Amino acid sequence: MIILYGIPNCDSVKRARAWLTEQGLGYEFHDFKKAGVPQPELQQWLQALGWERVLNRAGTTWRKLDDATKARAQDATSVAALLCEHPSAIKRPLVRWSSGQYSVGFDAAQFALLAAGAATH
Repeated sequence: MIILYGIPNCDSVKRARAWLTEQGLGYEFHDFKKAGVPQPELQQWLQALGWERVLNRAGTTWRKLDDATKARAQDATSVAALLCEHPSAIKRPLVRWSSGQYSVGFDAAQFALLAAGAATH
């Protein structure tokens, strides 16, 4: 099962959801705003992707954080705490493919490769 994590009003999440639907791929949507950040999965994302890729330093949420909060984002542990407090600072969409692989951000070509790999599992 493909799980897409994000927030519904994010443009990248909207594009990813539309792409998955257009390809006829079933997926579960995990809304950070309603369901929060799942702790076990967060640790898996940080391990698989690296905290630098999971933390969205280009987004509005990051820019609105005070300098002291930003300065605390130094490693996986401190970033995990920050992301639990500010789920919108997670780069989106974050996808767990049925193959067990993870991706972050939307890129149609990458999605096609990962979906093809997921179909073989």
